[in-house]
Amino acid sequence: MSNKNVVTLKKLAKELGVSISTVSRALANHPDISNETKARVDEVSKRLNYIPNLFAKGFRSHKTYTIGVIVPDISHYFTATLIKGIMQEAEINGYKVIVSESKNNEYKQAEMLQTMNQFGVDGVLLSLARTTTNFDEILNTLNIRPLVLFDKVSTKVPCTQIVIDDEDAAFRAVEHLIQLGKKRIAIIKESEGSFNSEMRYKGYLRALNTYKIEVDESIIMNAVEISMQQGKRLTTVMLSMKNTPDAVFAITDTLAIGVIKALNNNKISIPDEIAVVGFSNNISSIIIEPKLTTIDQPGNKIGEIAFRYLLEEIKSDSKLICKTVEIKTNLIVRDSSFRTASIDISL
Repeated sequence: MSNKNVVTLKKLAKELGVSISTVSRALANHPDISNETKARVDEVSKRLNYIPNLFAKGFRSHKTYTIGVIVPDISHYFTATLIKGIMQEAEINGYKVIVSESKNNEYKQAEMLQTMNQFGVDGVLLSLARTTTNFDEILNTLNIRPLVLFDKVSTKVPCTQIVIDDEDAAFRAVEHLIQLGKKRIAIIKESEGSFNSEMRYKGYLRALNTYKIEVDESIIMNAVEISMQQGKRLTTVMLSMKNTPDAVFAITDTLAIGVIKALNNNKISIPDEIAVVGFSNNISSIIIEPKLTTIDQPGNKIGEIAFRYLLEEIKSDSKLICKTVEIKTNLIVRDSSFRTASIDISL
């Protein structure tokens, strides 16, 4: 559409025979403008299909009522639940949401932050790209507008962070396997060592040490990517070992489902021969057979709370104290680790 067809405040004012400021205040429902004038402005703006310029409005008011959300991978089920929680809470509070994907690339992440700053968003919710090493653009953004980290975070960024206790959740998952009598428990984690993966690995090690089970480096498996294919491949590697594991803890459900598929293909009895526990409570965890025992990450709730803390910082005139907010998780026990009806164990 050419500029001559764009309806501006100036064109509305000319059509109505009033000043631009009168039109602007009428559209903003200003008390100094009569109801009759407001009704006229409303009628003409609808007839001419006037669309407010959000960024021009933001320039005048210093607010766009828009936030930016940057996530590593928008295709993951858990990420979708996070975004849904954010958008639901944003809508309740009259905010729009711009969602972008870093594709787990820190350079793309920096580019997206620059774009959000150019758009003039009121604040940013950021879930870090895997193994982010350069924090310059994040710190630059933090200096000019509120920024809250969620899900994938770092101690190198001095801001409010919304997380689950990954280490403790992993500890409880592995403890559950130990209490079932499993003694040779493998783990599948990320090879690149993301913050979440490392915390879950620490929980795994703590559980083994707590119950005096020797750590076997040969069954600490590293996935180059979080995928079902990697779960299947690494399970095939473990099954080729002379001394196979009797349980597998995978740091995501996607990997764990790959484990179950490989075990099923090799006619390994689950959980009798090898039990499996995942992490996140993906929708696929109740579709796969046997159903997957997993840590339930309440993505919707994490998203809602992340937005609330960001909004608090947007509205605050004073410098807020940065805090880490931990959301509780549950261990959902299903057939992949226990031959009984599913139970929910709060952590």
